[in-house]
Amino acid sequence: MNIFQKIEELREKNVPVALVTVIKTSGSVPRKVGAKMLVQFDGQIHGTIGGSSVEALVIKEAQEAIRSNRPQIVTHDLYDQDKQDTGMICGGTMTFFIDPIHIPERVYIFGGGHIGFHVASLVKKVGFEYVIIDDRAEFASVERFPDAWNLMQKDPGAVANQLDITNNDYVVIATYGHKDDYNVLKGVIEKPARYIGMIASTTKRNQIFHKLRTKNMINNSLLETIHSPIGIDIRAETPEEIAVSIVAELIKVRRSTTS
Repeated sequence: MNIFQKIEELREKNVPVALVTVIKTSGSVPRKVGAKMLVQFDGQIHGTIGGSSVEALVIKEAQEAIRSNRPQIVTHDLYDQDKQDTGMICGGTMTFFIDPIHIPERVYIFGGGHIGFHVASLVKKVGFEYVIIDDRAEFASVERFPDAWNLMQKDPGAVANQLDITNNDYVVIATYGHKDDYNVLKGVIEKPARYIGMIASTTKRNQIFHKLRTKNMINNSLLETIHSPIGIDIRAETPEEIAVSIVAELIKVRRSTTS
């Protein structure tokens, strides 16, 4: 496997990943200096730095490096009779450089109306890419959203079903109709998005949640992960203020170790 080709492949799919490299060894160890392994945000790996418990520890450390977006140098003891580190008895030590590969987080904004417009402007300023999905031509245009990573003039619910959403993606549901909000949430709720938020009053949210439970057999634990009413409570009233509250919540999730 060409590890750098794999990095590009994962970048194109917007999959968060960290590159782990063995930079120092002593004694009896399973891999030499220069050995590399890629670790995805979900823990999936490509390549190996030795297997066994040392690799399991490094995978967790790589996931944390992805969350914090900070490189790390870590050392593990492979002669660990006291079981304070790896629990291995190979007789050496290994030092690793863990380098998170920067992949811009992407926000899928369902609805290009007033709130979607201001959310798009703000997320771009704080370093997110964004995609607009709206079936109305005037609300999914290059003129309205010149900085969009993609514009999709399609039925929002159909797009939600088809999207290959990763755990590096955020979803903001702000369509112009109750039916579309339901269809979008139904389409994305079981996908591994880092964040899903829906604009709704408590009454509207409860109606949509009830429908998802009864018609689609969505359980309460999954519904509880949805941010709705959306945004941090700052008593926002105008579309601009609501957008600020939404983007503030996206930043809060981005900076947290768990979503």
